[in-house]
Amino acid sequence: MPTQTWTVQSAPERLSAAERAALGKAARAAVPRESHAAFDPPADRPDPVAQLVEQGKSRIPELVPVRYGRMLASQFSYFRGAALPMAADLATTPDTGLTVQACGDAHLSNFGLYASPERKLLFDVNDFDETLPGPWEWDVKRLAASLEVAARGNGFARKDRRIIVQAAAAGYREVMRRLAATNNLDVWYTDVDIEGFRREFAWRLSTRQRKTLDKAFAKARGHDSKQALDKLCAAQDGKLRIMADPPLVVPLADLLPEQLDHMAMETELHTLTAEYAQTLQSDRRVLLEEFDVVDMARKVVGVGSVGTRCWIVLLLGRDQSDPLFLQVKEAQPSVLSPYLGASRYANQGERVVAGQRLMQSASDIFLGWLRVRGLDGQYRDFYFRQLRDWKYSIPTEVMIPHGMRVYAQLCGGTLARAHARSGDRIAIASYLGGSDVFDRAIADFAAAYADQNERDFEALTEAAASGRITAERGV
Repeated sequence: MPTQTWTVQSAPERLSAAERAALGKAARAAVPRESHAAFDPPADRPDPVAQLVEQGKSRIPELVPVRYGRMLASQFSYFRGAALPMAADLATTPDTGLTVQACGDAHLSNFGLYASPERKLLFDVNDFDETLPGPWEWDVKRLAASLEVAARGNGFARKDRRIIVQAAAAGYREVMRRLAATNNLDVWYTDVDIEGFRREFAWRLSTRQRKTLDKAFAKARGHDSKQALDKLCAAQDGKLRIMADPPLVVPLADLLPEQLDHMAMETELHTLTAEYAQTLQSDRRVLLEEFDVVDMARKVVGVGSVGTRCWIVLLLGRDQSDPLFLQVKEAQPSVLSPYLGASRYANQGERVVAGQRLMQSASDIFLGWLRVRGLDGQYRDFYFRQLRDWKYSIPTEVMIPHGMRVYAQLCGGTLARAHARSGDRIAIASYLGGSDVFDRAIADFAAAYADQNERDFEALTEAAASGRITAERGV
């Protein structure tokens, strides 16, 4: 019998912890922490209204005015929808060259509650439409600026706003430094168990604030497929159907040409669902096979996503008391890609799913992707997730300064944990250091960028008044 010869390939050489820390110190010398304070837009800064108009060309035309109307509801609403202009701005700011899987749109309303597969209530980043590998500073700056804008909208004093933003930066810095001293597996298993958070921070909250949190947790647990069924569906001829509420909810049947064979379309829906299921883990495919597709509708969601092709799909299991709602969202290239390069994933839905799985401590069991040819003949990428699975974001407009400070610290620490899963946590922690130099610089940046946001909001307001854009408010 011939002798088998095995060739052992050596693993790529890894830097030691000390060498990684030295990288962070070197980055600090090249890009001082104080340099993050500045926001000096160039004279040829792109027109943000023109950027939004160009972005809208790939969206459903009749929904673009709804998007503008939602953005004009407040300066914070504008900020939420203006991830593209801010990406262009962030590309002009200093960065250390230390890369993480970036969220790309880490404003404070994109953090929130959701259920883990083990039915534990978690707090984490929960929107990944723009995720892409990139500078960790960009996410921190978008979070910080969102806090400053939201705090201004709540009428907080300048001193209180600065304390809030610095709390977010400090939360990021402190958690990153803690994780830098932690084993790799421990970093991966770290999560924000919201019940543990409540116990940890209870002493810092008033009785009223604790009651507010308890109500938020109860609301989150009530956001599930059964609640969505009661809100969105009704029986028609003995069958459950998604009810029309145009333009926000439009059943698929109402969008199809009359001459199209609806039975053939239902068969196509089942085929597409089976194709999407191939992107799931095998055990989750088995679970999904226990459900049948019943109905589908186009649904307007969020602020920044308005106008992209978003659908909800109703599936039933054992009977009508066993619903599953899936949300199917169009995934276009990340707003970061013009400045960081194209994604390694050919399918933008897979880009979103891969980024979410990498950043979140636990992800939706039905998270998957698909490329679909639409009725217009165009191929588009989508990702799937549950519509409601204890998902809930705490409204920022009801927060008082102390509560927003605690929330800001939580968001900052959560973002650090998400970044530590993919980036060099030791180098980033070494760069940040133990002092508040970085925190103060980020507070300066946030104030400067909030000023820019006010100017951009006014520009969009003027564009609507002049007829340059059409905004449909209150929808």
